Amino acid sequence: MTAERLVVIGGDAAGMSAASQARRLKGPGELEIVAFERGHFSSFSACGIPYWVGGQVAERDELIARTPAEHRARDIDLRMRTEVTEIDLAGGRVRSRELESGRQEWTGYDKLVIATGARPVRPPLPGIDAPGVFGVQTLDDGQALLDALSAAPGRRAVVVGAGYIGVEMAEALLNRGFEVTVVNRGAQPMATLDPDMGALVGAAMDGLGITTVNGTEVTAVLTGADGRARAVLAGDREFPADVVVLGLGVAPGTELARAAGLPLGSSGGLLTDLSMRVRGREEIWAGGDCVEVLDLVSGRERYVPLGTHANKHGQVIGANVGGGYGTFPGVVGTAVSKVCDLEIARTGLREKDAARVGLQFVPVTVESTGRAGYYPGARPMTVKMLAERRTGRLLGVQIVGREGAAKRVDVAAVALTAGMTVEAMTALDLGYAPPFSPVWDPVLIAARKAVAAVRATG
Repeated sequence: MTAERLVVIGGDAAGMSAASQARRLKGPGELEIVAFERGHFSSFSACGIPYWVGGQVAERDELIARTPAEHRARDIDLRMRTEVTEIDLAGGRVRSRELESGRQEWTGYDKLVIATGARPVRPPLPGIDAPGVFGVQTLDDGQALLDALSAAPGRRAVVVGAGYIGVEMAEALLNRGFEVTVVNRGAQPMATLDPDMGALVGAAMDGLGITTVNGTEVTAVLTGADGRARAVLAGDREFPADVVVLGLGVAPGTELARAAGLPLGSSGGLLTDLSMRVRGREEIWAGGDCVEVLDLVSGRERYVPLGTHANKHGQVIGANVGGGYGTFPGVVGTAVSKVCDLEIARTGLREKDAARVGLQFVPVTVESTGRAGYYPGARPMTVKMLAERRTGRLLGVQIVGREGAAKRVDVAAVALTAGMTVEAMTALDLGYAPPFSPVWDPVLIAARKAVAAVRATG
């Protein structure tokens, strides 16, 4: 009996999780696995790069979960620095190119996993590719930035964008002793939050010594006589910079899939069924930052690029490829971040998300503390909650505060997944002791206020 061949495009979270899980279920005699990765590293944590740059993580290799050699020891033929340039659906094969030698070849497959990840948003602006301008998508990017910080002629940094990567990189650069300016085209930092909650983040950043410039779009990166970035131009203002860091988010890396004619959603991400199989293709699966997923709250497809999802996608794909069974039912959009000691969390829908899908809602905001008010170290925490009018179904929660704020969002994430109402949430039996929470946890205080708001609407 000839072994089937599984080809995996992408050697990070989703791709190698799928390959590893499939290998656990089927040995080399049943399933040959060939994986292609164009970078220098496999199975690494891109989410950890800001903390490596900022000095909280000492060594680059601490971010690597499994090396190429470790994958190969498990009978996975992982080919590094090799880029897949074409998918031939009719022929059941992929064309690859070795980046060092330029050698190309075709590799046939019986089953294919597309885990091509995301690409950083890099707008076509003058000077955007100049030396001194950095993205932070890969470990190579992180090393290049660290090298530049050490060699920078001055201590001024400009971060373009104020989403998760932008605020995390602002903290990293601040920790490295740089004077940091964040230029953001939105009205407030963190567009993943409602503007009133984003304003809390902006105020905290200003208090930390980070200059935030909102409502301003970057139009060019200005260069000096040596060709290196010297400033960022936004509107009619110049912001001097010895380094420029791009934090404009990412888009699905689906150029290969698009060229092959595979189905894409409104954000450009691949569309799959619950088993992570590409719709209309029995032999192809996809996962990670290149796919759209079902939003369990809105019932719509949504693009949510997170490592947590990518690893789960890989487990599901590997189980199905290996002859087992698995499904990925969807997400509620939970994410946490921080800038210095300020913790930021959200799950579910923002106000504009709810309005876009036609949901009527009531928003409430409460201020509390993460510990009993009399306990030493109690710090303020703001919780915003959205509930559906009439039904009281929980729609979303956002939390901004200090120690203990971010992970409180997990309670709301479970409630959203279970389809709970805010009234049902008020009866949740959460842990209490003065060092950890007031008698009424801040999330439950918000739920009580949301119940009253729903009742007031009639």
